[in-house]
Amino acid sequence: MRLTLRGPLGWALAAGLVIAACGGTPSASTAPSAAASAAASSGPRIGSFDRPVVLAFTPSQEAATIATNGAAIKSNLEKATGLAWKVTTMTSYAAQVEGMCSGAIDVGFFAPLQMTLLLGKSCGTPVVGALRKDDTGALATTYKSQILVRADSGINTLADLKGKKFAFVDALSASGYVYPTLIVKNKTGQEPKTFFSSTIFAGGHPQAALAVYNKQVDGAATFIDARDSLVAANPDIKTATKVIETAGPIPNDGVALRKGFPDDLGKTVTQALIDYSKDPAGAKVLSALFAWDGIQPIDAKFYDPMKEAAALAGVDVEGLAKATPRPAATPAPTKTP
Repeated sequence: MRLTLRGPLGWALAAGLVIAACGGTPSASTAPSAAASAAASSGPRIGSFDRPVVLAFTPSQEAATIATNGAAIKSNLEKATGLAWKVTTMTSYAAQVEGMCSGAIDVGFFAPLQMTLLLGKSCGTPVVGALRKDDTGALATTYKSQILVRADSGINTLADLKGKKFAFVDALSASGYVYPTLIVKNKTGQEPKTFFSSTIFAGGHPQAALAVYNKQVDGAATFIDARDSLVAANPDIKTATKVIETAGPIPNDGVALRKGFPDDLGKTVTQALIDYSKDPAGAKVLSALFAWDGIQPIDAKFYDPMKEAAALAGVDVEGLAKATPRPAATPAPTKTP
């Protein structure tokens, strides 16, 4: 996806890169219309240093991965939009939804079921969705879930996991909870809580895969293939573990804007993200962060299949909405990697 950036946003990004290379700081003049339109009738304008645009990431990856790549995205958005940005790393999927509903988060990278919850609470609107390469190498709007076990465990089918310890990712993870739950129900006729001897929520996809690798659990659910990000530190993880089930297709994760975010700024941010995904450096960052191979514009209907799957799996999204905790966030490092 080595496309050349064109148009005002592309020029703004290029200008910002030149300034940064000279040791300077990008100014709001790189996107005057965006900065001017951000002025609020009272209080600091959105995108000013006193009121930066707050960007949050789903905690589905390890914190260090999110911090490093999140800082790179922040740096690009500052240069492309001429606005001030602040990156926030959430501690749970649910807290991120509540953060946007409370107005503490302006722009967020959300997982599919998170997006369903966000839409159910009318707190935000999806604007772009991820594209990932499928088995043929073509860009697809969906991805799949997998169930992992140790290669030396003697476990070869889902039935072999009966009475074993199992790791899910998070109750608001599509590939790490909803779709694996559907597989268990459809193939065994049982709920996970009765089929497995015990279950845990690992908090992230790499953490769930590592729980299997380190023999802390007998099986785990992740997206395909969460192990790729772990190979550098654990070279044998893809031979020491194996896939015994897959599920999907699942609508890809995406980016949402909070309710009430200025329309003109929303268009600017959306285009900046699309342009960034087409730039080689941006494509590398998005791939390292959430295994994205591209971005496309979407609307709320994109997540209708996710809502239907949640209902089939027996996930009470409205109940989760009522039980959603207040946001618990910690600032990520802002130094560009």
